[in-house]
Amino acid sequence: MSDLRSRFEGGTDPDMQRFSSSLPEDLRFWREDIAGSKIHARGLADAGLLTEDEARKILEGLDRVAEQLETGTFIPSAEDFDDIHMAVEARLTELIGPLGGKLHTARSRNDQVALDLRLWLKQQLTALGDEIAAVIDALIERIEAEGQILMPGYTHLQRGQPILLGHHLLAHAWPLARDRRRVAEALDALDLCPLGAGALAGSPHGVDRRVSAERGGFKAPVPNAMDAVAARDHVQQTVAACAVLMAHLSRIAAEMVLWSSAEFAFLRLGDAYTTGSSIMPQKRNPDAAELIRGKAARVFGDLQSLLTLTHGLPLSYFRDLQEDRHALFDALDTTRQCVRIMEGMWRSSRFVADRFTDELRGDFSLATELADYLVTRGVPFREAHGCVARLVKDLETRGLDLSALDPARGREYHPALGEDLSEWLDPRAAAERRHHLGGTAWSQVLDQVAQLREQLA
Repeated sequence: MSDLRSRFEGGTDPDMQRFSSSLPEDLRFWREDIAGSKIHARGLADAGLLTEDEARKILEGLDRVAEQLETGTFIPSAEDFDDIHMAVEARLTELIGPLGGKLHTARSRNDQVALDLRLWLKQQLTALGDEIAAVIDALIERIEAEGQILMPGYTHLQRGQPILLGHHLLAHAWPLARDRRRVAEALDALDLCPLGAGALAGSPHGVDRRVSAERGGFKAPVPNAMDAVAARDHVQQTVAACAVLMAHLSRIAAEMVLWSSAEFAFLRLGDAYTTGSSIMPQKRNPDAAELIRGKAARVFGDLQSLLTLTHGLPLSYFRDLQEDRHALFDALDTTRQCVRIMEGMWRSSRFVADRFTDELRGDFSLATELADYLVTRGVPFREAHGCVARLVKDLETRGLDLSALDPARGREYHPALGEDLSEWLDPRAAAERRHHLGGTAWSQVLDQVAQLREQLA
C-alpha cells in the first residue's frame, strides 16, 4: 500500500488507481524529474538537511534509477504508481533504503510537476525554434533559386497584379519569423523555477530557491509559491504559439495544394511528400500539405482545452491540472512534426518557371498599371480608375485583353492613353516598378532575404 494511503482504510480501487494515474503521460519527462531531484538533493545538502555522504548516495541512486528507466530494467506501471515522481522515489528507496525517503523533504509533487514541465518545455521550445528557422531557410533557398519567376498576385483568388514569386514566398517567411519570435517569448516566459514552492506555501527548511533556480538553468525562481504550482499560462502561451504557427503552416499548405493542381500547374511537390491513389494510377496527391492543413484543427482544439481547463479554477493546485499534459504533448508533437514536414516539402519542391509568363502579357491584372500611368500624367486616381475600368469592361465584352490596346482605342477613353504603352503593359516591368520598401521588385526581395538571413544568424 502506498504511504499516501496511511490516513485511509484499505487501498485505492483498481479502476480509480488507473483513472487517476498520470504515469503514462509523465514518462515523457522522467529525465527532467530525475534532474529536478538532483537539484533538490544538492539544495537539501546546502541547507544541512542532508549530509554530504547522504547527498552523494541519493545522487548515485538517482543515476541508477535513470539507467534502469533508460534500459527498460525498471518500467513503472499505472497500476502501481500515481505519477513519475512516486515511481522514481519508490525505486530510489528500493535501491538505497530509507534514505530515499529524505529526498522529498521541503518539496511537494505540486512543485515537482511544475518543475518537470518547465524543464521539458525549455528543451522542446528550443528545438521548435530551430525547426522553424530551418523552414525559413528552405523558403529562402527557393526564393534565391526561383524567386524571379513571374506570377499573378491574388486577392479574393482573383488576379490582382503581376508579382515575383520571391515576393509571395516572403509573405510566408515573415509570419514564420514572427512565429519563431513568439516561441522565444514563450520560452522566456517559462524560464522561472518553481522548485521549493512546496504544495503552495513554500518551505520552512531554508533551501535556497535562487541557487536551485541557477542549478536548473533558470533565470530566477517563480516569485510566489502559490503561483508557482497553480500557473499554467506558460503552457497556454506555448500552445497558443503553436496554434498561430499552425495557422500559418495551414495557409502555406493550402497554397501548395492549389498550386500543385492541374489547373494551376505551378508547383511540383517532391515525390517523397506525394502519394498515389488506390484506384487512379495517374494521381499525385499532396497528402503532406493536406495533413498539415488538417492537423491545424487539432492544435487549435488543444489550445481551447487548456484555456477551458483553468477557466474559473480557484487557487492553488487541483488535480484538474493533471489534464494539461494531454493537450500540451499533442500540440507540441503535432506542431513540430508539421514544421519538419513543411521544411522537407519546400526543399524537395520545384516551380514551373514559365507557367504564367505568356498568360500575363495583356492580362487584365495590368489594369492598375494603366491607372498609375494616368496618375503620372496628372490625372486624379479616382478618375484614372474609372477610365481604365470602362476600358477593361469594353475589351472584355469584345473577348479581347490589354494586348489589343492600341493608341487609337486608348484615345477613346483618355487622351493620355493614345500613346505607346508597351512599357507600362510589360508584366515584368510592372513588378520591377514597385521598388519601394516592401515592394515586389527583385531588389526589395533580396533586401528582405538579407534581413531574414540576419535574423536567422
